[in-house]
Amino acid sequence: MTAADTWPPPRIPLPAGDELDPAQRAVFDTMISGPRGRVVGPIRAAIHNPELAERWQHLGALLRYGTSLSPRVKELAILVTARHWDSRLEWILHTTHAANAGVPSGLAEAVRQNRIPDFDDPSDRAVYEFVAGLLRAHDVSDEVYGGVLRSFGVPGVVELTALVGYYSMVAMTLNVHRIPLPDGGTTEDPFPPPHTNLDTEM
Repeated sequence: MTAADTWPPPRIPLPAGDELDPAQRAVFDTMISGPRGRVVGPIRAAIHNPELAERWQHLGALLRYGTSLSPRVKELAILVTARHWDSRLEWILHTTHAANAGVPSGLAEAVRQNRIPDFDDPSDRAVYEFVAGLLRAHDVSDEVYGGVLRSFGVPGVVELTALVGYYSMVAMTLNVHRIPLPDGGTTEDPFPPPHTNLDTEM
């Protein structure tokens, strides 16, 4: 079954091109000229409030490109967040980024299937336990917090928490407004049923 069969249409207009007013066009032009190179995902909804969209895209760019965390750490955290929220678009947009950043395919597949992964890298374990625990229980134990703190320092644990919050906001926006795949693409639903939250019992 493809997204064409299962992905409902967006609930709001998604303006582009000549439909953009000058304030909206300014946000689009900023994103296209930045590291993203295109406008996809939640900004397509946020653009209805150009100031919101402008601040949103700056925060997103900072968290994705301007922190002390490695691309591997960030992309693993984003995948875990996407899976928690069953955000198909967030998952689809970031699986390639995760692979390019060095997230092992087996680790990503375990997250996709809601299985606790096997970890070869203790930093991957620290990130997974922190993100999955925070999303599931709304807090983490001192032990889990300490693991991230030892691995990434004070800036890293602050940045990782902000990243999870930001991509949760992204996931909720993509889900509730039913933002489609870019360019009308189709794909199979990446999440096998039932869609249940990640567990963190190790």
